[in-house]
Amino acid sequence: MATATLNATRTEKDSIGVKEVPADAYYGIQTARAVDNYPISGVRAHPTLIHAMGMVKQAAAEANKELGLVDEKRANAIIAAAKEVAAGKWDREFVVDVFQAGAGVSFHMNSNEVIANRATELMGGRLGEYLAHPNDHVNYGQSTNDVFPTGMRLGALLELGKLYPVLDGLAAALEKKGKEFHHIMKSGRTHMQDAVPMRLGQEFAAYAVAVRKAGEDIRRGGDSLRELGLGGSAVGTGINTHPDYRAKAVANLARISGQKLIPAADMRWAMQSNACMAQVSSALRNLALEVIRIANDLRLLASGPNTGLLEIDLPALQPGSSIMPGKINPVMPELAAMVSFQVVGNDVAVAMAVQAGQLELNVMMPTMSYNVMQSITILSNMLRVFNEKCVAGLKANEKRCNFYAQATVSLATALNPYIGYQKAAEIAKESVATGRSIIDIAREKKLLSEQEIAEVLDPANMTEPKRPLDAAKQREEKTKK
Repeated sequence: MATATLNATRTEKDSIGVKEVPADAYYGIQTARAVDNYPISGVRAHPTLIHAMGMVKQAAAEANKELGLVDEKRANAIIAAAKEVAAGKWDREFVVDVFQAGAGVSFHMNSNEVIANRATELMGGRLGEYLAHPNDHVNYGQSTNDVFPTGMRLGALLELGKLYPVLDGLAAALEKKGKEFHHIMKSGRTHMQDAVPMRLGQEFAAYAVAVRKAGEDIRRGGDSLRELGLGGSAVGTGINTHPDYRAKAVANLARISGQKLIPAADMRWAMQSNACMAQVSSALRNLALEVIRIANDLRLLASGPNTGLLEIDLPALQPGSSIMPGKINPVMPELAAMVSFQVVGNDVAVAMAVQAGQLELNVMMPTMSYNVMQSITILSNMLRVFNEKCVAGLKANEKRCNFYAQATVSLATALNPYIGYQKAAEIAKESVATGRSIIDIAREKKLLSEQEIAEVLDPANMTEPKRPLDAAKQREEKTKK
């Protein structure tokens, strides 16, 4: 690695003119211009996008070497440098803001310059000498217009690979709670009002299904990223590329990345359309919506301890108030909701960017990449801790759940097949007015025998489809006679 004195610079030249670049920087003049032009957010490219770009450059260099388009010495140096970028060695040299020139030109040139300078160094040259040139060699047969969308898609695929096991783990944890809580009866609630009894385990098993289905949708979206326009060059026609380059470069990238990748059936479509990014983003949004719903349910179910539902207890992770002693807040469900809100917002930005393409190119790709990859990353990290610090350790308050199962006025629903909706409604109203249970009122009015009460008004028998008792049919037949 080159060393330089503090604040030392080197002079580089491009088609616009000359500019000073930090002497020890592996990036070059076009990157330096971008740093000056876009002091927007202070946020740099996602590391996985950087690593994906290294893989793309390695794949292209290997194809160009095999086809004799870049000489072996330069190609080998470029390949070695690109591998280092893919491994994360030069992340600090990617200094362009995520909000930058359209199409990701600045990020792409940042990549070309870092690889060119490192390749030059490996060939025995000095930084800025460019024995391997950023445009002529590292970028041979390539354009930002086919390289950035390829890196963007590959980066998203690689990052999604980190999300899938987290989703599987969360769904498994919720399924486990479903089995653990299967025997616990509680009151269902619709419109935030008493509903018929159900099992606490049924509630959690349904959460697991929601997570698994959201994961399936994300996987389908991820598969749409596998069709690449690499080799399309400037407008999807493949100008300045060898006829065999496209197939070789994509095959190389599939091998290097370990991902199933194929050349796009139509390179113009692959350049014009980024619908695949919208598909992934919307699937992530839908997962976020489910997570918000589940997190809000957990907050309600754990509300209290003395003035809420308190059907479940969440792990106590930290004091909940700077003034109220002993207060514990549902911090993990709160975190889950806030992260998910960000994902929903990111999806809006992606949707606006995807529809903003014109003619042969959509130049809004940097914001697509940033928002999709941020969504994947924050969801992966959040759901991991949400599972470990909340779902895995939550416990049921069985006594409170059973009380609600017996107290819900919607127990009267089970009487419908025996006494009709109208009479059952009258009993429900009387229960609300008097505070007496449905069972006590049904017993007092001799609407059912003790055996029927024990079976018909047993909350556990209301949690699955069940035929009415034959005794009810016999009573109906006697009434008709």
